[in-house]
Amino acid sequence: MNTLTSNPVAALLDRLFDIDENASPATLNSMPQRWKDLSEEQQHAMVRSRSEYTELYGLLKDIPLAVSRDTGRLLYMLVRSTRATVVVEFGTSFGLSTTCLAAGLRDNGGGRLITSEFEPSKVARAKAHLEEAGLAELVDFREGDALQTLSTDIPDGVDLLLLDGAKPLYPDILALVEPRLRVGGLVVADNADFNPEFLSYMRDPAHGYLTVPCGEDVELSMRVHER
Repeated sequence: MNTLTSNPVAALLDRLFDIDENASPATLNSMPQRWKDLSEEQQHAMVRSRSEYTELYGLLKDIPLAVSRDTGRLLYMLVRSTRATVVVEFGTSFGLSTTCLAAGLRDNGGGRLITSEFEPSKVARAKAHLEEAGLAELVDFREGDALQTLSTDIPDGVDLLLLDGAKPLYPDILALVEPRLRVGGLVVADNADFNPEFLSYMRDPAHGYLTVPCGEDVELSMRVHER
């Protein structure tokens, strides 16, 4: 047995993933009129915009935006296999990925998970979920724009960086954390295909990464040398 597949974590994740998977259509129907009035093309443009991400994530405050079940299990496995003790997460949302990462740290003997979330109501829900999971003491919650919250007090030797917030900010968040990311450390980017600039950077060997698509929606990269 391990923390991820044992209660209370397993029961919590099953409940939250079920909510995400089964309630999404109803939740999307309750989206603000501002979002509904946009065409599909305009919605996609907003997701990729560097100037509208604060408005976007305000509109999405009631949407879980969770990683998939498989990605959650992958995150746990990566934390365990690298014996990670320092993890940084961009985009807490309701705390599903946070729970998977923290479970890995618990089974590694402890560590520190720094996670940043823009929307206050999501921070409150994530904190409650991590308390329910019995993992809250491992998590440093930072509320606000990650361009500020992740710009200071990032320890050396980051083992894993998860990018799962505003897609246009992936290069900026990487630039903040990269000086602290150890050689051999991992970068996991969910829905990275929304940011071609980020993918181009990670796939250029000159920048020090070996990278590969993992599943349908994840780019997994390892830092093989410093620039």
